[in-house]
Amino acid sequence: MRRIVLTGAPPVRMLDVTGPLEVFSSLPDYRIDIATPEDSSVLRTSQGFPIAGATALRDLKEAIDTLLVVGGPGSEGGVYESEFVEWIAATSKRVRRIGSVCTGAFLLAAAGVLDGKQAVTHWAFCDQLASEFPSVKLTPDPIFLRDGHTYTSAGITAGIDLSLALVEEDHGHKAALDIARMLIMFLIRPGGQSQFSNMLSRQSGASQPLRELQVWILDHLREHLTVERLADQIGMSARHFTRVCQQQIGVGPGEFIGRLRVEAARELITSSTLGMKEVADACGFQSADAMRRVFVRVLGVTAGEYAKRFKRSNPMIRHGKEKRYNNRPR
Repeated sequence: MRRIVLTGAPPVRMLDVTGPLEVFSSLPDYRIDIATPEDSSVLRTSQGFPIAGATALRDLKEAIDTLLVVGGPGSEGGVYESEFVEWIAATSKRVRRIGSVCTGAFLLAAAGVLDGKQAVTHWAFCDQLASEFPSVKLTPDPIFLRDGHTYTSAGITAGIDLSLALVEEDHGHKAALDIARMLIMFLIRPGGQSQFSNMLSRQSGASQPLRELQVWILDHLREHLTVERLADQIGMSARHFTRVCQQQIGVGPGEFIGRLRVEAARELITSSTLGMKEVADACGFQSADAMRRVFVRVLGVTAGEYAKRFKRSNPMIRHGKEKRYNNRPR
């Protein structure tokens, strides 16, 4: 049985712990221990809900297979508890593999584990990590990466991505894919963390008229959506609408529509049995090849590659019927 130890500098971020815990607890091959550097039986979290049943580091007597150091405010202030850092450094030499979730990378770096190695952390902390630890070869975009027996992952939910990858190493592709499907996760998430953060920040900055327009577009994907028609839908001139798109979303109207069509296509690919040509037609692409090109531009992968990564063999039926988009001709 492989022993997995999850620990971090309190207060830790709860999802950094519970995400990997959910993945590893799905298989009987793992024994999971939550450890704390404090003299306590709980691991304090930044959410104010302590995780009970933790083991103090000094009481971890048995061999550890995988050590994951999680992130949170306790690891983000530039000050690291020396005994904990020394424990990480010593333990890194005895484990089969060591990794970090989110800003847990700061503790690995402080322990010298990342010296001369490629590493990633949450996109918002990449500059800080590079400044504090110039010996680390920071690679800011990956969701997670491996350098030798050392693993680092990006922000928060990326700890789940990393854990799935570790399961795949231990038990093969099918086992990891089965867990990913149960968690409604990608086994291999398309794109990089900066790409996702940029897309979300653009969405959050959109005004209510643009958010309402997004909903309208999703109901009219198969129609011919010109700049003039979209502008008229929210009572703007075409020139003003183009300017508002650039200011609030960071892209022009054409790219705006393309991204919404990609989002709709992603859902159809993962929740239906439609082929690529049918998905392209339902989402307003002129052809499957046109959809492929837009997927590559937006996500960095083709629609076919996306389907291979996370297409269900049996689509989920909602309330007796599949969700479909408007099928009116363009």
